[in-house]
Amino acid sequence: MAAVLDFIFLCYFITHIPISIFVDAQVLLPKWIFPTKVVELKAWYCTEFKDTMMIDPPAWFRTFVYCEFIFQFPFFIVAIYAFIKGIKNCSWIRTPMIVYSAHVATTTAAICFHIMYNDFSKSKPKGPTTQLERQALLMFYFPYLLIPMLMLTNFYI
Repeated sequence: MAAVLDFIFLCYFITHIPISIFVDAQVLLPKWIFPTKVVELKAWYCTEFKDTMMIDPPAWFRTFVYCEFIFQFPFFIVAIYAFIKGIKNCSWIRTPMIVYSAHVATTTAAICFHIMYNDFSKSKPKGPTTQLERQALLMFYFPYLLIPMLMLTNFYI
């Protein structure tokens, strides 16, 4: 089971890099920096799933994205190295992994609660209003809550 989890965690970190660079960074940087197709992908996603946090990010969400680039992004590289080398050979990764996973689970929990309980009826741009719309949007964020919770449990115990 440990090998399966290690593989899931490795894939999580590897896939998080392009998502951070091409999608999340659009919250912080001007559009002209990004390839047109990436900007169009984000626009489609935001319209289709009514992700107001990515369209018009509130200050607290921007703070989370800044933290992603200042603290989390460099850790992605370190974590990938540790998983490729073998977690058993990299006991030094345990404490940073606990810190990382607790941080990400906490921030993503706040995002998930915002999606589920915020009143979007008067928001501009229009956010999710039905339970189905909220659940659809939540499915994009939920893996970034679930996997860090698994990491926290796995590395804490």
